[in-house]
Amino acid sequence: MFPRAGDGNLSQVRHVVLILSGKGGVGKSTITTQLALALTHAGNKVGILDTDLCGPSIPRMLSVGRPDVHQCDSGWVPVYTDSRKNLALMSIGFLLADPDEAVVWRGPKKTALIGQFVSDVAWGELDVLLVDTPPGTSDEHLAILENLKKHRVDGAVLVTTPQAVSTGDVRREITFCKKTGVRVLGVIENMSGFVCPHCSECSNIFSKGGGEELAKLTGSVFLGCVPLDPQLSSSIEEGKDFAELFPDSTTFSAISSISHTILNSLQTT
Repeated sequence: MFPRAGDGNLSQVRHVVLILSGKGGVGKSTITTQLALALTHAGNKVGILDTDLCGPSIPRMLSVGRPDVHQCDSGWVPVYTDSRKNLALMSIGFLLADPDEAVVWRGPKKTALIGQFVSDVAWGELDVLLVDTPPGTSDEHLAILENLKKHRVDGAVLVTTPQAVSTGDVRREITFCKKTGVRVLGVIENMSGFVCPHCSECSNIFSKGGGEELAKLTGSVFLGCVPLDPQLSSSIEEGKDFAELFPDSTTFSAISSISHTILNSLQTT
């Protein structure tokens, strides 16, 4: 991999992908962490930039605690979640003195920290940097794009649940991508069905197909469905690697397939 001139700390990052949704509570952080783990299990070096400043949940999901963030000549050193340093993470959760502290900041302060996260984290060599974002299309999103576009954004993955109340908001997020010139890599329908912990049968306790229909209506790629799975939920709650614990599950198979589709799409552009 050849560094891109003028990209600073992102010079050795091959691909940058945004994880977006206009709706809160659809599982963006869950999808981000599971895609990252699936990609690392496939032999890739991955970074996660957690820009959800008011709700930084990824450090807990990856069970990295609250380690001190160190500095090197190039800036902040990301926190590595594994001994091989295949998965790197940076989050405001590492910078708060008290984990229960509320981030009560106005737009300019949020924008400044996002700028620091983009320019001052020494990621080193990565195949993919996943940027987990807060819901909406406001200051944080514009700050992320303005700072990342100095380097490159390869595209965005949109996360929705099947219900119309979610797909309506995500449709507006797709409009946001089109207005800001961000390529939509595809749509993921999360919480699509429920996997029985006893027989592994998947039942549609909510509606199904909303994400696929949204992809058709907007001319986007439908990347696939991820069901509600108690094994995935417990893995996240306990900060364990779902891919490692349940590699033969239908849920991991779905996540792995989606990650391969995204990676193939990135490599063909």
